[in-house]
Amino acid sequence: MKTALILFAHGARDPEWANPMRRVQAAVQARQPGVPVELAFLEFMSPTLSESIAGLLADGVNKIVVMPMFIARGGHLKRDLPEMLAALRAEHPDVEFIQGDAIGEHETVVQAMAAAALQEAGL
Repeated sequence: MKTALILFAHGARDPEWANPMRRVQAAVQARQPGVPVELAFLEFMSPTLSESIAGLLADGVNKIVVMPMFIARGGHLKRDLPEMLAALRAEHPDVEFIQGDAIGEHETVVQAMAAAALQEAGL
Protein backbone atom coordinates (compact mmCIF):
# COMPACT_ATOMS: atom_id res chain seq x y z
CA MET A 1 0.00 0.00 0.00
CA LYS A 2 1.46 3.37 -1.03
CA THR A 3 0.55 6.06 1.50
CA ALA A 4 0.59 9.83 1.05
CA LEU A 5 -0.05 12.75 3.38
CA ILE A 6 -1.97 15.87 2.48
CA LEU A 7 -1.60 18.90 4.73
CA PHE A 8 -5.04 20.48 4.36
CA ALA A 9 -5.26 24.16 5.27
CA HIS A 10 -7.96 26.81 5.00
CA GLY A 11 -6.20 29.12 2.56
CA ALA A 12 -6.12 32.91 2.34
CA ARG A 13 -6.00 35.67 -0.23
CA ASP A 14 -2.45 36.63 0.81
CA PRO A 15 -0.03 34.16 -0.83
CA GLU A 16 2.47 34.56 2.03
CA TRP A 17 -0.10 33.02 4.39
CA ALA A 18 0.86 29.55 3.12
CA ASN A 19 4.56 29.91 3.99
CA PRO A 20 4.25 28.15 7.39
CA MET A 21 2.40 25.30 5.67
CA ARG A 22 5.25 24.98 3.19
CA ARG A 23 7.70 24.84 6.10
CA VAL A 24 5.69 22.05 7.71
CA GLN A 25 5.60 20.22 4.38
CA ALA A 26 9.38 20.51 4.05
CA ALA A 27 9.88 19.30 7.64
CA VAL A 28 7.67 16.25 7.06
CA GLN A 29 9.45 15.45 3.80
CA ALA A 30 12.82 15.70 5.57
CA ARG A 31 11.65 13.21 8.22
CA GLN A 32 9.98 10.81 5.76
CA PRO A 33 11.69 11.28 2.38
CA GLY A 34 9.88 8.35 0.75
CA VAL A 35 6.38 9.54 1.61
CA PRO A 36 4.60 11.93 -0.76
CA VAL A 37 3.53 15.06 1.15
CA GLU A 38 1.24 17.56 -0.56
CA LEU A 39 -0.49 20.77 0.40
CA ALA A 40 -4.16 21.42 -0.32
CA PHE A 41 -6.39 24.36 0.49
CA LEU A 42 -10.09 24.68 1.19
CA GLU A 43 -10.45 28.07 -0.47
CA PHE A 44 -8.65 31.07 -1.99
CA MET A 45 -5.49 29.11 -2.85
CA SER A 46 -4.44 26.18 -4.94
CA PRO A 47 -4.06 23.33 -5.14
CA THR A 48 -7.46 22.25 -3.93
CA LEU A 49 -7.94 18.92 -2.18
CA SER A 50 -9.21 17.34 -5.41
CA GLU A 51 -6.22 18.66 -7.36
CA SER A 52 -3.73 17.31 -4.82
CA ILE A 53 -5.46 13.95 -4.75
CA ALA A 54 -5.52 13.69 -8.54
CA GLY A 55 -1.76 14.06 -8.66
CA LEU A 56 -1.25 11.46 -5.93
CA LEU A 57 -3.56 8.96 -7.61
CA ALA A 58 -1.66 9.40 -10.86
CA ASP A 59 1.47 8.37 -8.93
CA GLY A 60 -0.17 5.15 -7.71
CA VAL A 61 -1.03 6.19 -4.16
CA ASN A 62 -3.86 4.12 -2.67
CA LYS A 63 -3.99 5.46 0.89
CA ILE A 64 -4.28 9.19 1.58
CA VAL A 65 -4.19 10.73 5.04
CA VAL A 66 -5.66 14.23 5.06
CA MET A 67 -4.19 16.14 7.99
CA PRO A 68 -6.21 19.28 8.79
CA MET A 69 -3.82 22.13 9.57
CA PHE A 70 -6.49 23.86 11.64
CA ILE A 71 -6.19 24.96 15.27
CA ALA A 72 -9.51 23.36 16.20
CA ARG A 73 -12.31 21.31 14.70
CA GLY A 74 -15.07 23.64 13.58
CA GLY A 75 -17.60 23.57 10.77
CA HIS A 76 -15.07 23.00 8.01
CA LEU A 77 -13.79 19.85 9.69
CA LYS A 78 -17.13 18.67 11.03
CA ARG A 79 -19.06 19.12 7.77
CA ASP A 80 -17.11 20.34 4.75
CA LEU A 81 -14.11 18.03 4.81
CA PRO A 82 -16.11 14.88 5.63
CA GLU A 83 -18.45 15.68 2.71
CA MET A 84 -15.48 16.19 0.39
CA LEU A 85 -13.92 12.92 1.50
CA ALA A 86 -17.23 11.05 1.11
CA ALA A 87 -17.45 12.24 -2.50
CA LEU A 88 -13.83 11.22 -3.12
CA ARG A 89 -14.45 7.78 -1.59
CA ALA A 90 -17.42 7.30 -3.90
CA GLU A 91 -15.35 8.40 -6.89
CA HIS A 92 -12.31 6.31 -5.91
CA PRO A 93 -13.57 3.25 -3.98
CA ASP A 94 -10.19 1.52 -4.27
CA VAL A 95 -8.44 4.31 -2.33
CA GLU A 96 -8.44 4.61 1.46
CA PHE A 97 -9.03 8.17 2.64
CA ILE A 98 -8.39 9.03 6.29
CA GLN A 99 -9.24 12.33 7.96
CA GLY A 100 -6.84 13.25 10.75
CA ASP A 101 -7.76 15.35 13.76
CA ALA A 102 -7.18 19.10 13.72
CA ILE A 103 -3.44 19.61 14.21
CA GLY A 104 -4.07 22.18 16.94
CA GLU A 105 -5.84 19.60 19.09
CA HIS A 106 -2.76 17.36 19.34
CA GLU A 107 -1.09 17.71 22.74
CA THR A 108 2.36 18.19 21.26
CA VAL A 109 1.07 21.16 19.28
CA VAL A 110 -0.76 22.61 22.32
CA GLN A 111 2.48 22.41 24.32
CA ALA A 112 4.52 23.93 21.47
CA MET A 113 2.07 26.85 21.22
CA ALA A 114 2.23 27.38 25.00
CA ALA A 115 6.04 27.41 24.90
CA ALA A 116 6.06 29.83 21.94
CA ALA A 117 3.60 32.17 23.68
CA LEU A 118 5.72 32.21 26.85
CA GLN A 119 8.88 32.75 24.84
CA GLU A 120 7.30 35.64 22.91
CA ALA A 121 6.22 37.19 26.21
CA GLY A 122 9.72 36.80 27.61
CA LEU A 123 8.49 34.53 30.41
